[in-house]
Amino acid sequence: MVERRIRMRSTETKKMSSEKEKRRRMSVLVLRCRGLQTWMLSLSFVIVLLATLPQECNCGANERRLLKDLLDKYNTLERPVANESEALEVKFGITLQQIIDVDEKNQILTTNAWLKLEWTDYNLQWNETDYGGVKDLRITPNKLWKPDVLMYNSADEGFDGTYQTNVVVTHNGSCLYVPPGIFKSTCKIDITWFPFDDQHCDMKFGSWTYDGNQLDLILNSEEGGDLSDFITNGEWDLIGMPGKKNTIRYQCCPEPYVDITFTIHIRRRTLYYFFNLIVPCVLISSMALLGFTLPPDSGEKLTLGVTILLSLTVFLNLVAESMPTTSDAVPLIGTYFNCIMFMVASSVVLTVLVLNYHHRTADNHEMQLWVKVVLLEWLPWVLRMKRPGRKITWKTITNNRKMREMERKNKSSKSLIANVLDMNDDYRLKPTVSSVSSTYTRTSGHDTPRRPTTVEETTIGMPYNGASCHYSELKTILGELQFITKRMKKADWENEVISDWKFAAMAVDRLCLIVFTLFTLIATIAVLLSAPHIIVQ
Repeated sequence: MVERRIRMRSTETKKMSSEKEKRRRMSVLVLRCRGLQTWMLSLSFVIVLLATLPQECNCGANERRLLKDLLDKYNTLERPVANESEALEVKFGITLQQIIDVDEKNQILTTNAWLKLEWTDYNLQWNETDYGGVKDLRITPNKLWKPDVLMYNSADEGFDGTYQTNVVVTHNGSCLYVPPGIFKSTCKIDITWFPFDDQHCDMKFGSWTYDGNQLDLILNSEEGGDLSDFITNGEWDLIGMPGKKNTIRYQCCPEPYVDITFTIHIRRRTLYYFFNLIVPCVLISSMALLGFTLPPDSGEKLTLGVTILLSLTVFLNLVAESMPTTSDAVPLIGTYFNCIMFMVASSVVLTVLVLNYHHRTADNHEMQLWVKVVLLEWLPWVLRMKRPGRKITWKTITNNRKMREMERKNKSSKSLIANVLDMNDDYRLKPTVSSVSSTYTRTSGHDTPRRPTTVEETTIGMPYNGASCHYSELKTILGELQFITKRMKKADWENEVISDWKFAAMAVDRLCLIVFTLFTLIATIAVLLSAPHIIVQ
């Protein structure tokens, strides 16, 4: 039973598929019939239209007959002039469409331009009434004579980059030949003021085999090239394209050769280079200046300078790829980058010097007198720096030497306690009769009192029975006082020396900040002002 049901289902499926196939074939036949009807209607419409056209139009036959009459006896090697002693005048012009590329490395200018050549062919003249009113023809250039005008300074592999278009010939023999092409011309690139530079690229056109006595080129327009259809370039501005006719006698040939040279004057747009080269360089250099404001105790002063130097080096490597590779001249932007690089490297070296000054102590370095005068007195006074607890003025600078001399003189005439404690006599207590007796010295026959300055002189006037006891005790006390005083004096002196070195480091840091800031500003302004033009667009 199951097999039977399966067979019945399979037969029903086959019947349904056969019915679908029949329906599909019928629809295809209907569509074909409709298409045939449409084609028959269009054909009948075309036949009716052709029947209604006038029977007098025979333009195709006239052009065929005219071409046969003109070209049957035409020689493409013949120079088309009535008199062979006369030169054929060819009007030459150019229409610049686009500046495709300026290759600074290879010194090649790639442009898209149309050439325009006009001349009169003596052998291509006819009466338009004899040929059904045909006024002009379009003929391929390989069937006619055309001037062999080429670009002398071409850098193309095929030398001639023009496309051979038809020549428009009118009934009076005037020929118009407008071949478009992609021209690659050699151009001397001057990168002295890069990226604020102007370039003058020449396109020199002339006949390759005909001299000036046979073919005379005439400039089509005194203004030079046609720039009405020029497409603006994102990197270069077109200033002008003047043309000039030249007659030159080459060493190879005694005859004069005529050429027309068009000079393309272009100017580089600086907006891209200003925001992608100059501004990042100024920002990096300003970060190097901030390193002088960082305290030396932070431990990141030298790390910041080295990091900025490495980042500037990487940035300069990226910039070097965009700059033209030539040794003829140093670009202006290259000079600026070298100055900033020197400034950043010098800031790292001076940061090391500042850190060395900051961490000097009295145990390993002694501050000389000229260092004290320059770094602790004159330089802070010039930079208007203030030191806590001290005033740096002109009077203090002039009085420091006098104060040192007075201290040296007063130190030799001090009393015992003053010498031990390193203090002035004004702070010493007045001696009493019970403690110290006066001693006398004879000077010029007179007895003058003198202060005791040693332990022996102090104990001379004391009673004998207690002199030895007081002498030993006083000596012990004075020894202890002297030891303590020396330790305190040494600690104060070391702190004073460390403080002086730190202040000297601060003075050098402030001087570097001012000097390098002025250097960066002056270098940036000098570069911008020395440029022949500054265009931001």
